[in-house]
Amino acid sequence: MVRAKIIGATGYGGIGIVELLHGHPDVEIGTLVAIENTGMALSTLYPHLAGHVDTVVVGPDDPQAALPADVVFMATPDGVGMKLAAAELEKGAKVVDYSGDFRFNDAAAYAEYARRIGINTVHAAPELLPQAVYGIPELHRDEIDSSTRIVGNPGCFAVSCIIGLAPAVKAGLITSDSIICDCKTGVSGAGRKVNAAFHYPARYEMMNAYKLAGHQHVCEIERELSLQAGKDIVVTFTAQVVPVCRGIMSTLYGTLAHDATEQDVLALYRDFYEGERFVQLFESTAPIGTMHVRGSNGVKLVISVDQRTRRLRIVSYIDNLVKGQAGSALQNMNLLFGLDEWAGLDRPGTYP
Repeated sequence: MVRAKIIGATGYGGIGIVELLHGHPDVEIGTLVAIENTGMALSTLYPHLAGHVDTVVVGPDDPQAALPADVVFMATPDGVGMKLAAAELEKGAKVVDYSGDFRFNDAAAYAEYARRIGINTVHAAPELLPQAVYGIPELHRDEIDSSTRIVGNPGCFAVSCIIGLAPAVKAGLITSDSIICDCKTGVSGAGRKVNAAFHYPARYEMMNAYKLAGHQHVCEIERELSLQAGKDIVVTFTAQVVPVCRGIMSTLYGTLAHDATEQDVLALYRDFYEGERFVQLFESTAPIGTMHVRGSNGVKLVISVDQRTRRLRIVSYIDNLVKGQAGSALQNMNLLFGLDEWAGLDRPGTYP
């Protein structure tokens, strides 16, 4: 039985992994750590867990927070995991970090990420970066196994865009300077926090673009697509918040490098994602939307070719809190411990 510790247990990312681990046949939830709501049973804060997960949340200075675990999920913002990972690794744990701290496996790449998103942070544990693996199993499964110590869990927009574009980029189907990522997310993507901008009257019937000067997930998208293409890829990326609770819809565009039909592209994508249980492909007429991935670890890709403008259009749907966060974390954990990759994630989601 794998014993799990969750740091940042009371935020959306923390509660998401708790919900998934509770249904996992090979995992025991151990210590729950947070800086807020300490001394409170998690089920008091989240009553839907009453009778299921009644574990008391402890603060980072509580002796229980230092108890060893087999896997530690760092559901924490940038700058936290890099300070805590070494101690957990020394106790024998594997670490899955939700932030950007371990998404880049050398200090120079991390420094560029920090510069581009405007955080003045020198990595606190650069010696650990070469040990980290970027956690999109669909692209890096062979690198995520029992010998891996740290996984940098991907960003939600990054998952949606990278999985949506990787086959086309790898095959040279679209020109490398034409890629546009037009991405919309639910309000839960902002996390569990008190902020006037997310007060119901301010959010209801409100849509807006944000971080136009540089979104943190762009670095991941460009890095991973460049690896697929074998050359530098730069994308135009626009993040937008829409008045729904959860879900991401990314409409991804690229100019065709050569003639291709919708069926040609579907065949290419089917070959690329053959055997991938979490990725599903659909023709352009399929009535797919965010509701069809809610609560699931799935990625639904709608394939469209606009022959009039010679553009490929991929519409990528994920649940930002599952495949975009806790679901990917659990999928990575399964690989780290040689478990069934589907374990704890074998569910279709919820509807409506």
